[in-house]
Amino acid sequence: MSKLVPKIGLEIHLELGTKTKLFCSCKNDPSETQPNKNICEVCTGQPGVLPVLNKQAVIYAVSLAKALNMKINYQSIFVRKNYFYPDLPKNYQISQYENPLAEKGFLDILRSNLEKRVRIRRLQLEEDTGRNIHLGNRSLVDFNRSGVPLIEIITEPDLNSVEEVEAFAEEFVLLIKYLGISPLEAEKGQIRFEANVSLGEGELLGTKVEIKNINKIKSLVEAVSYEIKRQEELIKKGEKIIQETRGYDENKKITFSQRTKEEAEDYRYFFEPDLPPLIISEEIEKEMIVIETPAEIKKRFKEEYGIDYKISQLLVRNKFWPHFFEETLSELRKYSANYEEALKLLINFFLNDLLGNLEKYNLELREDLISPHEFAHLLLSYSQKKISSRVVKEAIELSLKGEIKIEDFIREKEIISEAEVLDKIINEVIGENKKSVQDYLQGEEKAIEFLIGQVMKRTKGKANPEIVREIIKDKLKNYAS
Repeated sequence: MSKLVPKIGLEIHLELGTKTKLFCSCKNDPSETQPNKNICEVCTGQPGVLPVLNKQAVIYAVSLAKALNMKINYQSIFVRKNYFYPDLPKNYQISQYENPLAEKGFLDILRSNLEKRVRIRRLQLEEDTGRNIHLGNRSLVDFNRSGVPLIEIITEPDLNSVEEVEAFAEEFVLLIKYLGISPLEAEKGQIRFEANVSLGEGELLGTKVEIKNINKIKSLVEAVSYEIKRQEELIKKGEKIIQETRGYDENKKITFSQRTKEEAEDYRYFFEPDLPPLIISEEIEKEMIVIETPAEIKKRFKEEYGIDYKISQLLVRNKFWPHFFEETLSELRKYSANYEEALKLLINFFLNDLLGNLEKYNLELREDLISPHEFAHLLLSYSQKKISSRVVKEAIELSLKGEIKIEDFIREKEIISEAEVLDKIINEVIGENKKSVQDYLQGEEKAIEFLIGQVMKRTKGKANPEIVREIIKDKLKNYAS
C-alpha cells in the first residue's frame, strides 16, 4: 500500500460585526448576557413576517470575497435549508447553496517553512442559529444569536498536515482582523471551524469524516491530529472508515461519533420565496473594504526590500505595524548612506525592542507616542554614534509608555564627542584616582572599568564608553612611560 496522505478541507463560520441582525433590526450584540433580549417576530420565526436583508452584511461579505481573490456572483439567491433543531425557530435556515455570493478563490500561506496556495470553493451569506443551554437534564434556548449575519467559507481539501491546517487558520483569522468585519471572539462563538478529514493514497481522497463546531485554532489542531491518527489505525487494521459527523471533546482530546453524515438532499434546499435575488450593485462595490492583505504585504516586502517571510510574518501580525515599519524605512533611506545597514538596524530594533515592549506592557503602537519620523531619527542618531544602543532601548520603552518625547530624549542623551571636553574630564578622573591608575599599570585590567565609570558618571552617560576606553588607555601608556 502506498503512503496514506491526509486530505483536509475546512468550513469556517464567521459571525459579522454588524450593528443589527441579517434580516431584522434586532441588535447584534454578542456581549448580551440576558437571554432572549435581542429578539423579534422575524428572528424567532413568527408566522406572516418578512425578512429584510442587511446591506452592511453584504458589504462585509463582498469585501472578504475580494480579499480571498474570489469570483463574485453579481446575482446570487437565498435558499431555505430545512432541518429541525430546537435552536432553529423557523425549522429552516436562510442560506445560499447552488448560487452563492462568491466562488473559486484562494488564500496563500507564506511562511519561512511553508509556501502554499489553498483554494476556496465558495463563500455564502446566511443567518446564524440560536444557542442551546444545557442544565442537567433540562435544555433551554437563547435566541439572541438567532439571525446574526454569518459567512460560511468552504475550502477545497488542499491541506495535507496538521501544520498546514494551523497555518491556514492563523492566516484566515489575521485577514479578518485586517478587514475589521468581525470581533472574532471565539468564546462567544463568533468564529467556528469544521474540518473534513480523509486519508487516501497519493492524490486520491478517502472516506470523509466531518468534525463539527470547534471555536479555537488550538482545538482544531488537536481534533485534526487525533482524527488522522484514528483513521490511520483503522485502515491499518483493515477496518472501514464510516462517513459520519464527529464532535471534539476538549477535555479528553478525542473526536467522538455524533451521527452519520447528512447529504445535501437531506436538507431539502429550495428557493427562499420571501427574498429577491441578491444583486451586487455599484453602490455596494464603492463601499467595499479594500485592503492590502497580509499575504500581499509579505510578497511585496520580499520583492521590494528582500525581507524574508520569517521576518515579515512577525511584521504583519498587526495591521498598523507594516505601515509604521515602511514609513520608518522611507525616512531612513533619505538620510542614511548605507541602505542595507539601515534596514538591518530597523529590523533589529523594531522586532526586538519596539514589538518586545508592546508585548511586555500589552500596549498599542501609537504615532502620538512614537512616530515613524521619530523612530527613524532615533536610529539615525545611533548609527551616527550620537547615542548608545542602551539609550535607543530606553527611549523606545519610555516613549511607548508615554513618559518621554523622543526628540527631547535624544537631545538630553546625545553623546559628548568633542575631544577637548572629553580630554579635560578624563584628565581630571585620572588625576583624582591614582590608586586605580596604579592598579591598571600593574596588570589589573578591571581597574580601567572604574575609571570609565567615573567618566560616564561625570558626563551623565553622554560619553561613548568605547571612545573613553581608548583615550584612557592611550593616556595611561604615556603615564607609564
